[in-house]
Amino acid sequence: MARHGGFLTPRDDFEAVLSAAKLGDERAVSWMYRAYNPFLLRFLAGQAPEAKEDLAQEVWLSVASSLASFEGDEGQFRSWLFTIARRRTIDHWRMTRRRPREVKEELHEVADAERPDNLAIQAAIADLTASLTPNQAEVVLLRVVAGLSVEQVAVIVGKSPGAVRVIQHRSLRRLSSLEASRLVTR
Repeated sequence: MARHGGFLTPRDDFEAVLSAAKLGDERAVSWMYRAYNPFLLRFLAGQAPEAKEDLAQEVWLSVASSLASFEGDEGQFRSWLFTIARRRTIDHWRMTRRRPREVKEELHEVADAERPDNLAIQAAIADLTASLTPNQAEVVLLRVVAGLSVEQVAVIVGKSPGAVRVIQHRSLRRLSSLEASRLVTR
């Protein structure tokens, strides 16, 4: 199956892949995982970098348990996937506020060192989101990394499409001005 930016293109038959995955076809499920997990991890890295792998695993477990009841096209699947990711991230934030953090940095360093491409992407996402508010970072990640429409992001974050556009515009304007000031100081 051809992919464009990691997602199915309109020429592809998402319904056939989804139907096969619902019936337990391992190749279809594996294809969906390989197609969407890199984008899911990038989104989660921008929201909760220390727990991105665990959160992704929780998201895919939720997807697996609910896939049979999912109805929709490829865009709706992406929206559904990132809605689950957002909910798992919020649950993670709530849990970490309640208990002290136990960070196993050595394990993360070893795992990340094995994937140099992921380090560059993760560093770029961390740099991008560090200068934004959490709300702005979430909207930019959902729009850019997840490739969701304004309307899909609005549903996920519980805001109007107009509010999402304003947040995105302000975020991009802020990033642009920060980059311009970095260029001037070099």
